[in-house]
Amino acid sequence: MKHWTLDDIPWERFDRSRVNPEIVKVVKAASMVEANGGDYATYLCNVFHDDPLFQQAARDWAEEEVQHGAALARWAALADPDFDFEACFKRFREGFAIAVDANRSIRGSRSGELVARCIVETGTSSYYTALMEATDEPVLKAICRNIAADELRHYKLFYSHLKRYLAIEKVGPLRRLLVALGRVAETEDDELAYAYHAANEPPDHPYDRKRCSRAYARRAYGYYRMRHVERAVAMVLKAVGLNPTGRLNGILAPWAYRFMQFRSTRLARMGA
Repeated sequence: MKHWTLDDIPWERFDRSRVNPEIVKVVKAASMVEANGGDYATYLCNVFHDDPLFQQAARDWAEEEVQHGAALARWAALADPDFDFEACFKRFREGFAIAVDANRSIRGSRSGELVARCIVETGTSSYYTALMEATDEPVLKAICRNIAADELRHYKLFYSHLKRYLAIEKVGPLRRLLVALGRVAETEDDELAYAYHAANEPPDHPYDRKRCSRAYARRAYGYYRMRHVERAVAMVLKAVGLNPTGRLNGILAPWAYRFMQFRSTRLARMGA
C-alpha cells in the first residue's frame, strides 16, 4: 500500500481560529524529534551491522519519521508564521546528539534494543492519537491520524524483529521489563526537553532541562485519556512478554493515567 505524502494532507483546510497555542508548542518540539530520525537509523544500522534485512527496515522507518517531522513543522509554521524550523532544528542538533557510531546496543542486547524501540513507538502512537482527539484544527487532526497509524505499524515492525532475535538471544521477560522501564524513564531526558527549548525559547535563553521537561510534560500529559493509556500499557506488556490484557493492565493503566493527570495539573499550578 502506498504510503502517504505531504501532498495528501488537506493543507487548504487549515483553520487558524481552531489553533490551540499550547498545542502549537508541543507540535514544534515534536517536529524536532521526528526530523532527527536519520541519526537513529544510523545508530540502528551500526548495532545491526550484519543484518541487512533489519537495516533496510530501519532506513525505511527513518524516512517516514523524517516525513512526520516535515508535516508537523509545516503545520507549526502555519499556526505560527514566526516559527523558523530550520534555525530551530539546527539549534536542536547542536545541543542534543546521540552516539551514532556505537556498534553495540546501549540496551545490552539486540533484543533489548528492539524492546526499547517498541516502547518508543508505543509512546508516539498513543501520543499522536491523544493529540488527534485533543485538537479541533482539521489539518493537525489529519496529520496526527496519519502519524499515529504509522507509529502503530512501526511498533509491529520492531516487534516482528524482536521475536526473531528472542529466538536467538533468549532474553527473558524480567530483563525485557527492565529495559522497558528504563526507556519509559527516559521520556523526561534531554531529547524532548532540548527539543522544547530549541523550538519555543529565544536563542539567547539559557537551557534548563528541568524547566523545559516540565513545560513539555505539563502540556503533553494533559491530552491523554484513560483509553490511550490502557492501549499503551497493553503494548508495553506485549513487548516485554506479559499478558497485555490481563489483571496487570487493569492495575497499571489506572495508576499511570492518574500519575499523568496529577503531574500535568501540578505542573500547571507551578507555572511550568
